[in-house]
Order: sequence, then C-alpha cells, then structure tokens
Amino acid sequence: MIMATHTLFLLPGDGIGPEVMGEVRRVIQWFQDKGVASFELDEGLVGGAAYDAHGESISDADMAKAMAADAIIFGAVGGPKWDTVPYDQRPEAGLLRLRKDLALYANLRPAIVYPALADASSLKKELVEGLDILILRELTGGVYFGEPKEITELGNGQKRAVDTQVYESYEIDRISRVAFELARTRSNAVCSMEKRNVMKSGVLWNEIVTQTHKDGYEDVKLSHMLADAGAMQLVRTPKQFDVILTDNLFGDILSDVAAMLTGSLGMLPSASLGAVDEKTGLRKALYEPVHGSAPDIAGQGLANPIAMIASFAMCLRYSLGMGEWAGKIETAIASTLDRGLRTGDIMQDGMQQVGTVEMGDAILAELEALA
Repeated sequence: MIMATHTLFLLPGDGIGPEVMGEVRRVIQWFQDKGVASFELDEGLVGGAAYDAHGESISDADMAKAMAADAIIFGAVGGPKWDTVPYDQRPEAGLLRLRKDLALYANLRPAIVYPALADASSLKKELVEGLDILILRELTGGVYFGEPKEITELGNGQKRAVDTQVYESYEIDRISRVAFELARTRSNAVCSMEKRNVMKSGVLWNEIVTQTHKDGYEDVKLSHMLADAGAMQLVRTPKQFDVILTDNLFGDILSDVAAMLTGSLGMLPSASLGAVDEKTGLRKALYEPVHGSAPDIAGQGLANPIAMIASFAMCLRYSLGMGEWAGKIETAIASTLDRGLRTGDIMQDGMQQVGTVEMGDAILAELEALA
C-alpha cells in the first residue's frame, strides 16, 4: 500500500512560536520515522517576522503556499517590537488574512481539563474534573465584519460609533451542520447560544439552527440558551455541555470563559475550518494554540509546547483522518502530566519543572510507549 503524503505548511510566527513549533516538528518526524504517515513540510513567515523580512504581515507567496497545503500549523504572532507598525501591517493582520482568504468560518475551541491539572482551575475540582467541551464559533461573519463600521462626527463635540451585526441564513446553516457533525463524534449534544430576546440576528440564528437540525440531524440532541445565561451556566456547571454553537462575538467571549475553566490558556489548542473542497474532499484548515507569543519568555526554552502539540493532534483528527493517532497524542500529554512534569506556566508544588524541549522529550517517550 502506498502511503498518502500530507502537505503541511508551518507558520511559526513570533515570540515563543518558533520554539513550540520545533516540538511539533519532532512529533511529525516521529510519525515519519515510525512509518505511520508521510508528511511534506514547508515553512513560511507570518506576523512580525514577516513584517521584518518584507514589510507585510504575510507575503502573497506564503499565502499561495497556505492555499495549496492540506493544513496550516500556526504558532503565534505579535509583540511590543511591532506596536508602532501601520495598522494594516500589524502582526495579527497576517492571521486575519489567512482566516479571510481561506474562508475559515468554523472555529473549534476545546476546553479540556487534564486530570492532573484539575486543581489549577479557579472552580472547585469536582465541577471541572474530566471536563471536555467544544465551543464552535462562527468566525467570518457577525459584528466583527458587518458594515457599516464607523465613527462619525456629529458636531457639538459629539460622535456616533456604529458596528453592524449581520448574519445571512447560509452562514448560520453551514456552521450548524459542522456543529451537528462534530457532536456525532462526541456526546451527540449541541447547545446553540444567541440573544434572540433582544437581537434580530438572534431570532434568525435560532430559526435556522432549528431548521437545519430537522434536515437529517434529528439524532443529535439540540437545545437553545440565551448567551448571557450560557456564560453563567459555564461557570456554574460546565460539564452539562458537549458542543456549544454560537456566533462570532459570543463565541469570542464564551470560548475565553471556557478556556479559563481549565486553569491555563497555555494548554489549549484550536482549529479553524473552511468549506469542503469538492475535488479533494478536505476542508481548508488552520491549527493554532490559543496562547499568544509570550515575548517575555521567548528564546529561553521555557515555553509550554502542549497547546501546540495538541493543535497538531487536532490536525490529525479533523484534516488527515487520523483520529486514533490524535487520541494517542492526547493520551501521551495526559500521561506526561500524570508523571508530574510541568512547564513554568502550570507549575505546582511538588512537581518537576521542565523546559520546552524536556516536555517535548517526555511526550515523545509516552507516545513511543503507546505506538
């Protein structure tokens, strides 16, 4: 049997990005050495690193490579060094362009509490132990992209600011389908959140989600909740949820709330998925850790590579059809934490503090034991 070769485009970015990406490269190499999968890797510049090299946050040449790849593995961008660059060239603009040009409309934000870290949460241990929820955020519509978006001078020292929350039926329908399909691979329950009591977009959201559910997804349990009540329930009894489906604005807020239930942002991966390509059957996809570029610890070998490695596991699951191996990476991470190894951001009394490479070594050793 000839093994398919998967093309991955790596964009390490700024700050700790290159360090944590280095650990993903080692995991990819392990897969190659084991003969489990074949990967063709290319690497580009994004964010401040791209700005320094050619005066823009991502080049057209690297965008073309991103378009052609089976998946993009993204590190982190930004840092005080680039605070004064033109707004359109700021490091984050590179990520926004990738999302926009690749039409990555579905943002998957898992909130998983590893057993060894249940004490790190700000909630009581029994509320979060074993937590595994997935927030699905619509990423290319809503109030962040709606027009008009402007501040106008009214005279007499007064101004008016306008942002526009806009959703069309097709945008709600396609994100709903992703939610129901994801739920089928988990505990088969979707809770859709909006503000239909005060927003017309919420009324339409509720209507279309309900309609799409009847189009072949009746096997999935669907419930609805107002987004503010959802925020309250997330910190009250988070384990009641499986997949939470919501729009761009509420998704931004609720996914950060859910992230902190886990105790460390440095532990969480994410995926942004686009439409299915009719030729290949694959979705355009970008995988990235939720954490930022942490310039204060960059280059010191201190960064936690777990979110970056877990993002690669998501890539195996959602882009490459290698769900079993994704599970093995996640098990290897959990086992490493069970052994008491911690990077500085998740350090606890009585545990052994390690750096980026040592954490990578330990995860690879656990993966080897599972192979």
